[in-house]
Amino acid sequence: MPKTPFYVIGHKNPDTDAICSAIGYASLLRASGEEPDAIAARCGEISQRTKWVLERAKLEAPVLLTDVRVNAGMVCHRKIIKVSVADTFLTAYRRMLAAEIRCVPVEDHDGNLCGILRYFDLLKLLLPADTEGLSVRMVHVSLAKLADTLQAENVGAQLPSQEFEEDLILLVGASSQATVDKRLQQAAQDGNVGKFLVICGDRPIVQRYAIDHGARALLVTGGNPVPKEICAYAARKGVIVLRCQQDTASASTLIRCSRTVRHVMEKNFLTVGLSEPISVLRKRLTPLDQDLFPVVDSGSLVMTGVISKSDLVDPPRIRLALVDHNEYAQAVNGVEEAEITEVIDHHRLAGDLVSREPIRYLNEPVGSTCTLVGRKFFHRKITPTPSVAMCLCAGIVSDTLCLTSPTTTLLDREMLTWLSAMAGVDPNKFTDEFFAVGSLIATGTPEEILNADRKEFTEQGLSVSISQVEERDLHGFAARRDELEAMLKKLYYRENYDLAVLAVTDVALHHSMILAIGQEAVLMKLPFEQIDHSLFHAPGVVSRKRQIFPAICEAIHHSR
Repeated sequence: MPKTPFYVIGHKNPDTDAICSAIGYASLLRASGEEPDAIAARCGEISQRTKWVLERAKLEAPVLLTDVRVNAGMVCHRKIIKVSVADTFLTAYRRMLAAEIRCVPVEDHDGNLCGILRYFDLLKLLLPADTEGLSVRMVHVSLAKLADTLQAENVGAQLPSQEFEEDLILLVGASSQATVDKRLQQAAQDGNVGKFLVICGDRPIVQRYAIDHGARALLVTGGNPVPKEICAYAARKGVIVLRCQQDTASASTLIRCSRTVRHVMEKNFLTVGLSEPISVLRKRLTPLDQDLFPVVDSGSLVMTGVISKSDLVDPPRIRLALVDHNEYAQAVNGVEEAEITEVIDHHRLAGDLVSREPIRYLNEPVGSTCTLVGRKFFHRKITPTPSVAMCLCAGIVSDTLCLTSPTTTLLDREMLTWLSAMAGVDPNKFTDEFFAVGSLIATGTPEEILNADRKEFTEQGLSVSISQVEERDLHGFAARRDELEAMLKKLYYRENYDLAVLAVTDVALHHSMILAIGQEAVLMKLPFEQIDHSLFHAPGVVSRKRQIFPAICEAIHHSR
């Protein structure tokens, strides 16, 4: 099975700090050799300002992940042991024996999946279901494949094609010549002598009887020669004559081994899709009798791989380093089934993050996660590339409003100074250019505005959503207030929140306008200037982490 990937990923609805810290830390892990294949990832769309940063830094956006549950496509066996519908018992048996497996998928001539063959099914080719009458000696087989299985030489009439199968009645000519002659005469009277395959050794008279009576074929065993006149006679009469090295007993057994698997394969079987999560498959497949499941792309019958029930027991998990968050509510879907190896964050601890093994956990009260990533570069004496340094600068100026936010620390200042020198940018000019990029209030849809930077929290049993948009001024807010409030209400009811908040922050004058929908008792306790039933003015409030969320927590506490 392939090794599961290692992703560095931020929170849902990622802001610049989440995107840039993921890029920076993945770069550090690769540069240090700790995780040579570390991949920066995201679980949401990128804002216009973050796009501007990536374009200026000439970096690709992190890969988009919507679910980090391990799926069938990640753990399936890509080297498929399989057989064709035209393969014989012997071919299938040898292939399964060599691979030490008891079940294989079957493909048709076009390479499309058409069946499942179990070890047990092969026995049906050797042992007839009916042990009475003519059916015991009847075998449905291709004479050409029979010849291949026995490595027999054809010295009589021409063999039909490999695909042509027919019913043959086996007659071992080991009895007296008179008895064999009598049995063939009876078959001629019954009208089925044309289906007989007569098996004998060095018995020219029996060979001639088979040709005289019009048998379908003659098999001469033991490597015995067949007289030229008999070969010519058989050719004139249309009787196939095969000559093999095996003795009569062995040849009789191998005849049944030349039957094709199409007759016993299971045609009613279940496939699984490439993207189906293993945790879902485990519940669905465990009760079934089928042991091997072909993995196919949606709507296709071409196999990508196979998966067995044993693969579902303890599959490998996608490995994650979480940046800029530590709560499952904000993390990528399926995070509970991933292997979290590390967390780097600057927010409060939520308490719902669990791991099987001890992990590295870095959480400090600084203004930006990019600050912590930058310090890791500094401490390890690894110089970030100018592009990565620019990304880390963007995360710091975004989250600290270029060191003017109340969340700003001395470490933020030190790291911005160090990183801006590596990136070759002036922090103040870079900040002006960053916040001058596309105003969401002016150009974004209400849904884009609410989800550009939105986080979910749980506080004292209440579910809270806080969206924040940073603008250079708030002149366009009044004209869009009604549609933003309508979308906020829609989000509130759709997601069943107890409180939904949108903060539109003026990064130049350091104040925010706050729309809030939720429980009346909580709204009444918010420590902001209430303009009307849902609109609040918050002078000096710019930080969601340090100012808005703590104020909401206090309001919830005092409303109880």
